[in-house]
Amino acid sequence: MTGTWARLLRSTPFRLALTFAFLFMLAFVLAGAIVYQMMSADLADQLDDSIKETYSVIAATYADNDLKELVETVQSHSTRSPRKEQLFSLTDAAGNRLAGNFTAAELPDGFSMFGAEMPGLPPDTEYRAYSGSVGGNNLTIAFSLSETEELETIILMSFGWATLIITGLAIAGGALLASRVQRRLDGIAATMVDVSHGRLDTRIPLTGNGDDIDMVSGQVNAALDRLSGLVDGMKQVSTNIAHDLKTPLNRLQMILEGAADKAARDQDVSDDLADARAEGYQINETFDALLRIAQIEAGARRARFTDVDLDDILRTMAEIYADVAEDDGKVLSFSQLNGSGDRIHGDRELLTQMFANLVENALRHCPPGTTIKLSVAHQGERVLASVADDGPGIPPEERERVFQRLYRLDHSRSTPGSGLGLSLVRAIADLHGASIALDDCRPGLAVVVSFPLVRSQAP
Repeated sequence: MTGTWARLLRSTPFRLALTFAFLFMLAFVLAGAIVYQMMSADLADQLDDSIKETYSVIAATYADNDLKELVETVQSHSTRSPRKEQLFSLTDAAGNRLAGNFTAAELPDGFSMFGAEMPGLPPDTEYRAYSGSVGGNNLTIAFSLSETEELETIILMSFGWATLIITGLAIAGGALLASRVQRRLDGIAATMVDVSHGRLDTRIPLTGNGDDIDMVSGQVNAALDRLSGLVDGMKQVSTNIAHDLKTPLNRLQMILEGAADKAARDQDVSDDLADARAEGYQINETFDALLRIAQIEAGARRARFTDVDLDDILRTMAEIYADVAEDDGKVLSFSQLNGSGDRIHGDRELLTQMFANLVENALRHCPPGTTIKLSVAHQGERVLASVADDGPGIPPEERERVFQRLYRLDHSRSTPGSGLGLSLVRAIADLHGASIALDDCRPGLAVVVSFPLVRSQAP
């Protein structure tokens, strides 16, 4: 239990809760002190008003030098206060008592304070008095402060208890809230520990209330999903490299061994060396493509982004590959379905590489007589660029797998290539914030890349 409290005291949420509780209590105490002072002053003013009003009522009974009625009035008021909460004194000019329940001595005119040191008064009692001259006589009215002091004591005790209760509730509530937040932070910490130990499928549990911790946790989970995908991709790449490059490396070794045997017999090895060089070029191209994909995924080319005319890029692709397609017995065309000046923010060189890969894939894997169409169209705030053909297409179950590095369809393994073309396309699309989809043309395949649109600015 001690360890739990020590851990709670060290936690940031609990310290924040204590800080806010302290600030709240400080504000409450300051406000209470101000209210107490205002109430105390108001009670004192009310007491003075009561004393002055009583003095005025009694002094008004002295008329036409009728001292008798004044004496009777003072004496009547005196008998109504047997415990001497209220004091009345009427003395003549020589200081002799004429009426009242005490004798005022040496009190100045107007308001004054005196204690219970006078004979016959209750002990430990303070009085507020008002003195004045009535027909040559001295009239003093004094009220005890005991009721006012009792009321002030009640107010102080009320503030004191309220302070203690609110302090306890603030600390208890802070501890409760801090413990809940701490449990969620512990969940985040535990997830990070699991991830650091290689359990990349672990995710931070979400409460679903949409607060800031849930938002941060969701972003961390998204980053972990991305990290897990990248790690799985790296594992897949390693496996694919081991399988797909093993054959060309073995073939290269066999060519070199054959060339060495021919050289030992003084035979011509130029053809073997040419084959070895071709194999070496293919292996180098595969590794260059892998490095290029890694650089793109790291975002190294984002600094070169500018506003790019997507229509111009696809029109250029159509012009460049039209003759190649014709020589291969295929038809390649470009069409702009709607709008003009479709501009996106990106790297022109990479975008050119992306659409070149898509066109070359269509040319390589489609039979003679195939029609390949490049097109650009608007769809809301997006620009859709499409490379479509009426060739054999890709089976639906294979459409996501073809974006994996070094993955090739069975019927494509006999054609040249490394299986990295569509991986490079996906990397470039991700770098540009674009989505990519493979649609069925019935027959054929359409690769549709959706980019965010950059509106043309008026000159």
